[in-house]
Amino acid sequence: MKTRKMVYLALLTAIAIILHMVDHYLSAPLPFGVKFGIANIISLMAIELYGIKEMWIINMMRVVISGLLTGSIMSYPFFMSCGGVFLSSLALSLLHIFHFFPMLSTSIISAICHNIGQIIVISLIISSKAVLPYIFIMLISSIPTGILTALIAQEALKRIKT
Repeated sequence: MKTRKMVYLALLTAIAIILHMVDHYLSAPLPFGVKFGIANIISLMAIELYGIKEMWIINMMRVVISGLLTGSIMSYPFFMSCGGVFLSSLALSLLHIFHFFPMLSTSIISAICHNIGQIIVISLIISSKAVLPYIFIMLISSIPTGILTALIAQEALKRIKT
């Protein structure tokens, strides 16, 4: 890996970690634990700029390092984050390979998958399906957050490429 690329990936990872931490504190005023998912801006940018492998590296590093920094590593929020990032990264990868949708649709689908991954993990952790109805609130919140994430990522990509 070239030094320049490695530096940019480290920079994107650092920004993703900061956005992940900021998102944690922004979610307090939002109802039902809904988060903006602003760290996913970097996921969208990384897959466009560098590709699937690099997006996975950034996402996994973001979750692990954020877990270490917040002290939530190996706790249920960490595992929920892992489940959400895994499923959303998988969706992003598949959509990127097949070029099905524009970034806006891809971002919404990724947000939906992220929330589904989180609900699956928490239902496995507590060994109950009682949280499954909560998925409807999460799916509804995925649309505006996915749109916001895509719009910011598109604007950032325009500014980077020029």
